Amino acid sequence: MIKPGNNFIIRQILHFYVTWIVWRHFHELKFDPVEIAPDKSILLIANHFSFWDSLILYVVCRKLLKKKFYVMAREDTTVKFQYVKYGGAFSINKQSRDMLQSLDYAAELLNDPQNLVLIFPQGKLYSNFVNTVQFEKGITRIMEKAEGKFQLLFATTFVQYLKHKKPTATVYLKTEPSFSKSFEDLKNAYQMHYDNAKLQQTEIVI
Repeated sequence: MIKPGNNFIIRQILHFYVTWIVWRHFHELKFDPVEIAPDKSILLIANHFSFWDSLILYVVCRKLLKKKFYVMAREDTTVKFQYVKYGGAFSINKQSRDMLQSLDYAAELLNDPQNLVLIFPQGKLYSNFVNTVQFEKGITRIMEKAEGKFQLLFATTFVQYLKHKKPTATVYLKTEPSFSKSFEDLKNAYQMHYDNAKLQQTEIVI
């Protein structure tokens, strides 16, 4: 397992770079206002459709959620792009015994109310407009180990150009009760949020 790096200078460089590249690439970044509990960490569950996902949500975290950003990433990604660990990335390998260590580490991060942990439960990239969001079961282990210490937040991101040369990224956010959720309950709750967000996105008329 590869854990996040602690180099303050590199982390600051990545912060400015990610913020700059997101605002340079996108015409606009929209997101819903949500109420955040200051005494709890955030477990952020999001759809995974592109290179931009974690960068967009990093900016949302800094502008709205005001937490220290961590993201679970595939091990091959963290090995290939080793600098991402200084942006809060830690690795998971589903084919390795280290997988449980990664899940437990995510739960450990949620013990600190200053932290946000981003999880992509799909496990790999899918189209931005799929009908069904696939879920990997490991996320329930994280929730069980950190129960009561975090606020559960759903994010669904869609990217469209509409009338602009640059795309607009819209992040639909929704807080969700975190207690007593089985895997099926969690999956169904996120699917409902995703469906509602997708409906809103496809009804946009300019």
